[in-house]
Amino acid sequence: MAVDSKVIKKIEAAGPMRQLMADYFHELEAAADTGSAKVAWCTSVGPAELLRAMGFLVYFPENHGALLGTSRVASDLIPAANAIGYSPDICSYLTSDVGSWLRKSTPLTKAFGMKGVPKPDVLVYNTNQCRDVQDWFGFYHRELGAPLLGVQTPRSLGDITDDHILSLVAQYRAMIPELERIAGVKFDIDRLRETVASSYRCTLGWGRVLRSAQHKPSPMTFFDDTIHMGPAVVLRGDERAVKYYDILFAELDGRIKAGVGAVDGEKHRFYWEGMPVWGKLRENAQLLGSRGACVVASTYCNSWIFEALGDPDPFVGMAKAYAELFIVRDEPFKEGYLERMARDFQIDGFIYHDAKTCPNNSNNRYGMPSRLATKLGIPYIVIHGDLNDLRLYSEEQAATQLEALIEQL
Repeated sequence: MAVDSKVIKKIEAAGPMRQLMADYFHELEAAADTGSAKVAWCTSVGPAELLRAMGFLVYFPENHGALLGTSRVASDLIPAANAIGYSPDICSYLTSDVGSWLRKSTPLTKAFGMKGVPKPDVLVYNTNQCRDVQDWFGFYHRELGAPLLGVQTPRSLGDITDDHILSLVAQYRAMIPELERIAGVKFDIDRLRETVASSYRCTLGWGRVLRSAQHKPSPMTFFDDTIHMGPAVVLRGDERAVKYYDILFAELDGRIKAGVGAVDGEKHRFYWEGMPVWGKLRENAQLLGSRGACVVASTYCNSWIFEALGDPDPFVGMAKAYAELFIVRDEPFKEGYLERMARDFQIDGFIYHDAKTCPNNSNNRYGMPSRLATKLGIPYIVIHGDLNDLRLYSEEQAATQLEALIEQL
């Protein structure tokens, strides 16, 4: 895919973000090496606030999975997990991460000079995304012997009831005695309130960044979003993330006031539904941008906006926030959500990514694209690929489909 690399505009805030992420990873490595703090592994939409409030430094294997995808090494590592019995059809975050562990190879070495991923003192998952995270953390529980704690979240939810929330709050509270034992500290409700409040401020900042793309022309693309969401994922509950999104928004607001778009001559505005194709972010950004098309919004990046964290009760806030996720909801909710996003962001077309190893985040399989196209009069395409396993992705086929969508408009 030969296109001009100048199509992609540099965001200056990327410099401070890289430093922030480097600091985060170095702190984790130092804590694991010296024992200066306990390290908790957590799923990306798990109770990170509870862990931080109890003094844990928090590492997210899914973030490592995305790094394996962007660095394009996942396809080489997945066979190592397949060789010990993990199916090539399950989450390629899981199989590439397990393969990385088995091969003792990680992009954190090249990026941050780390010897490897930080060893966990406890593993904490939430099944709100899928069952794969439970099996993923179960591998490390068997491999490393670290205690395994989990939250079981109902799936395919329409209305979220008090019973749902009470069940989740009870599960969070049930973790506390074991976390106290591992951390060697007593749970402090005031510390939890402070941490959840910081996460809420992070959500407000990240939401403001994403909503800036409602402006025409958009100051940012989905491909930028996937990179700059890093602090919202790994540093919720840490004020450094809040400060970072103030820096980023100031830059985007400057673009808006100057009339500068992320894509020069923006003509078409697209919505990306599903997982990113991590190893092809740049190529797809270049292809679309060179044709005046801007992907202005996505379900994936908006999944780290947790407005329910503003609830006065921090346990209720966490329970609501992590049960209201798009991925947890039923089909009518998802359809209504996408309809609202199409209108709010003035979308001209939908790009659905059918990720082979992530059926939970592939929402094109039960007729929704056709229903929305009929209702809204907005065309769509479906790209078949994967989040990490590039063997399942045809760059030529995807380029042809993207160009065809542009031609329709």
